[in-house]
Amino acid sequence: MHMRRTARAAITVGLLGIFAGCAPGGSEAGDAAQDTQEPKNARPETGAEVRYASAGRLPEHIASDGTTIVVGNPSARSTVHVYEDPRCPVVEEYEQTGAKAVHKLVREGEIKTEYTFASFRDDRVGGDGSKQAVNALRAALEKKKFVEYHAVLFKNQTVVESSGGFTTERLLALAEKVPGLRDEAFDRAVRRMTYRSFVTASQRAYQQTGDDPIGPGTPTVVVNGHTIDDGLQHVKFDESLLDLLVTDLHERPGMWDMAYKPLRDEVEDESTAP
Repeated sequence: MHMRRTARAAITVGLLGIFAGCAPGGSEAGDAAQDTQEPKNARPETGAEVRYASAGRLPEHIASDGTTIVVGNPSARSTVHVYEDPRCPVVEEYEQTGAKAVHKLVREGEIKTEYTFASFRDDRVGGDGSKQAVNALRAALEKKKFVEYHAVLFKNQTVVESSGGFTTERLLALAEKVPGLRDEAFDRAVRRMTYRSFVTASQRAYQQTGDDPIGPGTPTVVVNGHTIDDGLQHVKFDESLLDLLVTDLHERPGMWDMAYKPLRDEVEDESTAP
């Protein structure tokens, strides 16, 4: 059964084209630095598995590096690290498609998610909406409302970007959609850009990821240290395929070298052949 599922992924991905993400220079997303949290065993021990009734009950905190936001079961052996710019339309597409599979697995306690936020879109399209949104997301984390607010921002990104972007007032209005988020402290943090240093440090962390000095592009998705890019790019935008890939790499880490990496390289070679 497992090999049939993997074969199905290979066939489907092989038929799909390559989808470019947002990047400061307009290029495709590149390789990201490998996550150090490679799973040591096939699956967490039964005692470590936790299911969460809703997104609002998920644990969330800032990692020791000061820039990575971590969501989900702290004992989860698998990690999906995502690099996002709040104003990138391709990130919005990822959040409305493939990311649904990741969010489901996080709620089931199978994996945890890590986020690093970029804000380069401000330089490309003008304004400061990315910086404002990253600051607001950090403020939401202080209220343990990051997951819910993150979902609201990307659910409304298209409309917001077409009508002025993530301004202070728009960010506060969207916060109304998250019960218990708005209060004097949150509003002050959004209005005064309290977490400006976090925004700057996060952009720097993004730029230091991978080999490209301007960053890997967004969305970049890294599953247990393996970047889902190039010939696997389209998997990020297919809920069933991303569910399949993340589950495969969670249950059998060796499948990356056995199936996914060779497939990625093969599809990429074919796409660049003269």
